[in-house]
Amino acid sequence: MIFIETPRLILRPCAQEDRELFHELSTDPAVLEFFPFRRSREDADSIFGLIRNLTPEPGFELLVMVLRDSGEAIGFCGLSRLQLEPHLPKDAVEIGWRLSTRHWGNGYATEAGVALARYAFNVLKLEEILSISVHDNRRVLAVMRKIGMQRDPACDFDHPQIPDTHPHLKRHIVHRLSATEWRLRQIRHIEG
Repeated sequence: MIFIETPRLILRPCAQEDRELFHELSTDPAVLEFFPFRRSREDADSIFGLIRNLTPEPGFELLVMVLRDSGEAIGFCGLSRLQLEPHLPKDAVEIGWRLSTRHWGNGYATEAGVALARYAFNVLKLEEILSISVHDNRRVLAVMRKIGMQRDPACDFDHPQIPDTHPHLKRHIVHRLSATEWRLRQIRHIEG
């Protein structure tokens, strides 16, 4: 079970008490601006139930971002294995996050992303993590860059799970961060 602390956040496993936050983030039009669908209350509850009943591979569970000072749950994050062959390598690991709009602009997604990258490379001993996003999602792209991820234009692809009814959402761009690049960034940060 993962439990990660940062200066302002606690990243902890998803619990039953997080159902309302999951529903909020599954239906908020601003949060879902770059998704082709909104979920109903029933759909969100069903997906939440599936997530809660899964036994994830160690290190790949859905985590809740909680503010250390207040205990308020503000979003979700985690590492997951992508199944997007032939677009991406088999079992590529994606880092991702979804944050309540009332907490946007405070650097929480970046703080959680840095902590997850550290966990991915130092604990799970992964060689690389990826992040994919719709090409116009500037907020997510900014977080990717702040974490230290680099765009890999050769891997950009049209997402096969996005319906043709949403052509503006099909094109996804890929950012990568290798363990080697991560470690070099950490050394530069210490020395700089």
